[in-house]
Amino acid sequence: MMWTLDFWKQAGERAVKTAAQAALAFFVVGQTVLPELDWAAIGGAAAVGAIASVLTSLVSAPFGPEESPSLVKVSE
Repeated sequence: MMWTLDFWKQAGERAVKTAAQAALAFFVVGQTVLPELDWAAIGGAAAVGAIASVLTSLVSAPFGPEESPSLVKVSE
C-alpha cells in the first residue's frame, strides 16, 4: 500500500497543495504588503502543513483503498 510509487506521488501532491494553502493564508489573514512579509514564518507554516499532510496520508494508508493516501475510494 504505502510502499508504492503511486501512493507517494499522491501524498506528495497533497503535501504541496497543503503547503501552498498554508503559505497563502499568510497573505490573506496577515494583510501585510510584500516587503513586510515574514518569509521565515511563511516557510515554516508551509513546511509544517506539508509534514502534517504526509503524516495524515501515512496514517490513512492502512484504512483506505490500496495505493492511495486517502480514506475514501474514488470512483473510476
